Amino acid sequence: MGSDNAPYSEVEGALLVSKLNLPVDIEIIFYGDEKLINEAIKTHPSYDLKYKIVHCSENVTMKDEATAAIKQKKDSSMNKGLTAHKNNEIDAFVSAGNTGAMMSTSTVLLGRIKGVSRPTIGTFFPSAGDYPKLILDAGANVDAKPKYLYEFAVMGSIYYSDSIGIKNPKIGLLNVGEEESKGNALAIETYKMLKESDLNFFGNIEGRDILMGEADVIVCDGFTGNIILKFAESFLTFLKASIKKYANQGIVKKLKVGMMVPTLKDVLSDFDYQEHGGVPLLGVNGVSIIGHGSSNGKAMHNMVLRAVEIVQNDLNKKIEKALN
Repeated sequence: MGSDNAPYSEVEGALLVSKLNLPVDIEIIFYGDEKLINEAIKTHPSYDLKYKIVHCSENVTMKDEATAAIKQKKDSSMNKGLTAHKNNEIDAFVSAGNTGAMMSTSTVLLGRIKGVSRPTIGTFFPSAGDYPKLILDAGANVDAKPKYLYEFAVMGSIYYSDSIGIKNPKIGLLNVGEEESKGNALAIETYKMLKESDLNFFGNIEGRDILMGEADVIVCDGFTGNIILKFAESFLTFLKASIKKYANQGIVKKLKVGMMVPTLKDVLSDFDYQEHGGVPLLGVNGVSIIGHGSSNGKAMHNMVLRAVEIVQNDLNKKIEKALN
């Protein structure tokens, strides 16, 4: 019940998954308003999916406090779904609902993996190279310690390797300069920890290196990471507005825009978060996938696939082993 178009986006996403020839058998369990979910399912008469519905009388909204699912809305889809995950009734939980509530509820109900101080969320960014970049933390921890950033690097390295297929990815520390002595106390101390670790530490990188540099996994505190994420999300909106403004200046410019729009769509498709779906909350003792509130069916479908991938790769056991 989390997305802006819930539960239609969720149902459409599940339908898209059912049409894939996956090597594993998947059962979808919808947590939410049973009546609304059934109405959404009826809009797809050719629906062919193994599923169940668990009715929930409450819903955590975007305006609710981060602790709402635990304290005030225990019959919400978020609380009941994550509780079921805690009790090993389901293998993963996916939601495009309130991000803060998802992080808090997942951490409290599922607990942390042994050796993890703070769970983190990462997000993939396109790059000039062949593979995307993973930035973390993307907003889970606005205040951080060097130990946290080191753990983020470990979890990010394992997750990137599993998702992208690159073994021992390069780790970059986001900073205001490349020199080892640059940055604030957090950056300087984190640099020492990463340099002395077994990770493939590339060194400090600057903002200009995020899309163009060599580092595969970029580590920073959640305050910085979330600002970068929100700025990147605004890029496509700004670009569309600029192109529209240019096209409105005359018929010749409108024709020019018309000719380049298809190419632009293809080139900039990597910036579309719907292509990547949601991101996992790394470090919790379960599989909790968090999506954007405006996620459509395609994004929800990719979130489910991301969950399947993490379960199959046994990501959490790899993280626990690496940190202990």
